[in-house]
Amino acid sequence: MLPALSELRPPAGVRSRSINAENPDGAFGEAAAASSHLGPSRKGSAWFDLPAGGSLTLADIAGPGVIRHIWITVPDRTEAGPFVLRDLVLRMYWDDETDPSVEVPLGDFFCNGFAERALVTSEPVVVAPTGGMNSFIPMPFRKHARVVLDSEHPGQVDGVFFQIDLTTGDDIPEGTPYFHAQWRRSNATTQPGEDHVILDGVHGAGRYLGTYIGLAALSRYWWGEGEVKFFVDGDGDLPSLTSTGLEDYGGGAWAFQDELRVDPEPVPLTFSAPYFGYPFCSTRDTTRAAQFLQSTAPMHSVYRWHIPDPVWFDQDLRVTVQQIGTWDRGGLFERVDDVCSTAYWYQTEPHTAFPALPDAAARVPR
Repeated sequence: MLPALSELRPPAGVRSRSINAENPDGAFGEAAAASSHLGPSRKGSAWFDLPAGGSLTLADIAGPGVIRHIWITVPDRTEAGPFVLRDLVLRMYWDDETDPSVEVPLGDFFCNGFAERALVTSEPVVVAPTGGMNSFIPMPFRKHARVVLDSEHPGQVDGVFFQIDLTTGDDIPEGTPYFHAQWRRSNATTQPGEDHVILDGVHGAGRYLGTYIGLAALSRYWWGEGEVKFFVDGDGDLPSLTSTGLEDYGGGAWAFQDELRVDPEPVPLTFSAPYFGYPFCSTRDTTRAAQFLQSTAPMHSVYRWHIPDPVWFDQDLRVTVQQIGTWDRGGLFERVDDVCSTAYWYQTEPHTAFPALPDAAARVPR
């Protein structure tokens, strides 16, 4: 959306900043100072390398301010292993907090689960060829912002390219809800009839922004009948808000098929739109195909952004999705699949500490 006339001049005291390997502090008048073989200030520091088990501080800056855009790209595999996008963890800390407000594997944050690349063209998240991952989610902070990329990959990741565009000097009133994101997984550990928890333990006021779900189908037949449920502000056993099915929640219908038919077998159609999408469908794990030449469980991903249709909460919030499928001989049935999810939301601080993130071995797509 083009800026309004009132936005053509900055508010008093607001400055544009940019942080990357050429200007790690986002300092004024100090970008692109490093030398290359082309000479001084000629693309001398375009990226950082991330050692095995290491950590990169992508941004560490005083507020008040708003992160406006994050762009990052990394190799999706190294000689040490294929799962870079799941082995790297993106963490964000606001106002000197010790527990992160964002803790998500890098690929999953950008709607690229399974450590696989997928093109995404949505309003908040865009993933462009090849692996240019972008976030346009506004992230306000009053005192301080720290963005960290932690590695649990077994080898060094060469070439972490990134840029964080922000403004500082913004007016961030007390009580402003802050951005949060959290990853969870149910790796065939639930029982039939037990729902996957997308988000729980949220206390405070705010707005739920969106959901990314990756599902590896471990049973035959259609997997997407589970309803996404929002338990808002004291809801008990029954939620206030629900979808009618997972593909419905993702904006599609009839199993994302090209046509309702039996023979020949229908083909699922991936798509990406501003507020919802089905960007990835595969029966082949390309991250391992070169080594093992084998197929894997069918993998599917869905995203939904609640931008024109906000989900507000004043006290608390819990979000779940059922694991329900269907087939033509018996109708609906309870499934147990490998489900991972990323929840994105804003809430007033302080936030409840997140459940412990599973280690890299427990995050491996299977």
